[in-house]
Order: sequence, then C-alpha cells, then structure tokens
Amino acid sequence: MERYYQKEIETADREQILAWQNERLVRQVRHVWDNVPYYRAKMEEKGLSPEDIKSVEDLRKLPFLTKDDLRDAYPYGLLARPLKDCVRIQSTSGTTGRRVVAFYTQHDIDLWEDCCARAIMAAGGTEEDVCHVSYGYGLFTGGPGLNGGSHKVGCLTLPMSSGNTDRQLQFMVDLGSTILCCTPSYAAFLAESIHERGLRDKIKLKAGIFGAEAWSEEMRQDIQNKLGIKAYDIYGLTETSGPGVAFECSQQTGMHINEDHFIAEIIDPDTGEVLPEGSKGELVFTSITKEAFPLLRYRTRDICVLTREKCSCGRTHVKMSKPMGRSDDMLIVKGVNVFPSQIETVLLEQGYPANYQIIVDRVNNSDTLEVMVEMSPEHFSDNLGEITNMEKALVAALKAMLGIYAKVRLVAPKSIARSEGKAVRVIDKRKI
Repeated sequence: MERYYQKEIETADREQILAWQNERLVRQVRHVWDNVPYYRAKMEEKGLSPEDIKSVEDLRKLPFLTKDDLRDAYPYGLLARPLKDCVRIQSTSGTTGRRVVAFYTQHDIDLWEDCCARAIMAAGGTEEDVCHVSYGYGLFTGGPGLNGGSHKVGCLTLPMSSGNTDRQLQFMVDLGSTILCCTPSYAAFLAESIHERGLRDKIKLKAGIFGAEAWSEEMRQDIQNKLGIKAYDIYGLTETSGPGVAFECSQQTGMHINEDHFIAEIIDPDTGEVLPEGSKGELVFTSITKEAFPLLRYRTRDICVLTREKCSCGRTHVKMSKPMGRSDDMLIVKGVNVFPSQIETVLLEQGYPANYQIIVDRVNNSDTLEVMVEMSPEHFSDNLGEITNMEKALVAALKAMLGIYAKVRLVAPKSIARSEGKAVRVIDKRKI
C-alpha cells in the first residue's frame, strides 16, 4: 500500500499545484526584491520589477543565479531575513577557499524536514520503523535532513553519521534498523561487510534511501539483492535546502520534485533557453517557500529530463530522471563536490605547476580519488624519501581543501600527455 506524509499535497491535481506555484512565486519575488539587494540589482539590469512577475509563465523573464553568484555574495549577500531570524546554516565544501553557506529560519527547517518525511514514507516508512541515518552530520545536509524527516514520521532515529562500520553493524543488529539512509557506495560497502561477517539473517532492513552521489541501476539491483531491500533515490542541494528536493516512490522510475516548494525548469546549458517537457538539459530550481535563503532560477548544472507522465503511486508532482551528467566540471566523489579548480589552487599554493590529472574510480563500490602531479624541474628529485614527504604534504593540503582523502602521485616534469585542445584534467573510470 502506498504511503504518504502529506497526501492532499502529494496527490493534488495539476491546477492546485499551479495555483500554489503562481501565488508563492509572486510573493517570493517581492520578498527577494525587498530584502536581497544583490538579486534586485540583477533584476534591474534586465529592466524588471516585481510587478512584471504575475505567474509561473513569467519565470523565464528572471535572471539566473549560479554558484559564482553564491561565492561572490558570500557570506550574507543573498540573505533575505535578519540574522536574528535564522537558526542554522549548512554548507558545501569550498572551492578556491569560498564555501556556499545556506541559511535557515525555523520555518525553513520545518518545510525541509517535511520534504524528507515525504521521502521516508514513500519508501514505506512509518512510526514503527527504526531509521538508521548514516549520512554525514555537521555542515553537510544529508544527516540533518533525513534525521529531521525521520522525527516527523515518528521513526526511532539512529543518528549514526558515516564511518565506524563495526558500530553501524552492531546498532543495525541490536536495534533492528529497518530503513537505511546513506550514500549508495556506503550502502554497498555495508552490504559486503554484512555478508563477510555472516550477519545477513540478523539484519531487518526493508528499505534504503540513497543519494548525494551518482549510482547506476546495476548498483541499485546489487544493493537490493545483497540486503534484501528496496533501494530508493533521493535528490537535493545545499543551495535549495538539502536532500528531499525530490525523491523516488515505489515505481522507482524517477524522483518526484516537491513542487509546492520548488519550481523546476530544464534549460539549454549553452543558451539558457527553456526547453520543452521531455527534453534533456540543465535543471534549474526556484525556491518558492524558503524564507532565509530563497534562490530564484538557480542553475544546478545537473543534466536531466522532467516528465509529467501519470505515476502509479498516485503522486502528481513532476518527476526528474537521475542526473545524467554535469554542464560544468564538478565531480561528486564519496558524496562530496570536488572541482578541479580546488585541486589546482592547492597545487599552485604549494609551488607546483598546473600540470595535473585527476583520476576517479570506484573500487569495491567505494569511490577513489587520485591526483597525478607533475613536478617542476626545481622539485624533481630521484630521492624516494623526499618525494614521499612531498606527496604526504600534498595529501594533507588536499584533505584540508576537499574534506576527503586523495592519493597523490608525483611524476617527472613533462610526463603528463599534453593536448592540442582542452587539457584532459579528469579521467572518470566509474561505470555509472
């Protein structure tokens, strides 16, 4: 039986959804115009005022926001409520030292947790379940989002965070975890650990909610078979709130976007032109209920397709496909956003030339990151101990910038192949 957290909203007819969007968009544009000088200036550049936005049909008139805007406006330039009204921040990893910081009022958090509660109930969750949250906590949105959603549903919530596999498995067995929330690669690793330790018969999991990184249908089937569960996808961005912007239902053929909170568009990433439904392009989101950090027409850089085909689950909100790639050079490694520019910044700060290659792979269902770096003639040495120390120093500097471990391999000057065109900076060997 299909379960809903807010059935009247999740199964509302298209006319009602559009009415909510029209009303909330008009109100949000006025809110941003009145309280965010940065975005008001962008509107004025296009000759726009709030009176020009009367419905969703007018959305395409508004200027886009990009991650560059968020960095330029860091930290408070896009804040739309006084700091005294804000109760939390969440943040992404920083590129070139500048992080994306998102602000939340208590109302924002309540709505975000509602979205995550919808995802948990779509996965079959009830107040009888034990929800095992192994996403990272702290500044990362994964843990706090699913934690709050689990509370809203009424599950017993295990705020495990990531890592410490022995403890994860002990609590999973002792407390009878039934819903697992984590990255798909960590779910695959836990599945292998469960089989290695002969715990399969002691695990009570029935469902998993996995996101924050790309994963294939083959990986889904493998996780489902090994854990005996149904594996659901979830999507979100720190910039728009966190996980729960969209989630999978029992049909597992795309993620329903919570359209009462977000308006989705698909655009041509080169021209910015809005594309017809069913077209493959870049996903753009407008937050229509967020108070503290409301982003209008935010370019996610994720490539996907939207569809309004009727869904057997009864939900009427538009569905997005799994992201099919990026329109920029960002990589997602172990659920963390990694830009080549971050790595380049570290290398230049450490005195290395910007001749490098990033190699991403997936070994035993876990992402690996290796950075091959050319030494300058001044750095070059045949002293193995000296090279090892240099590599360790770079590993530490990259860990400080990225937040994850990257293996470093120093190579001789001019040993990385040159390209006549755009340099091949990234080799992604993952089959996703």
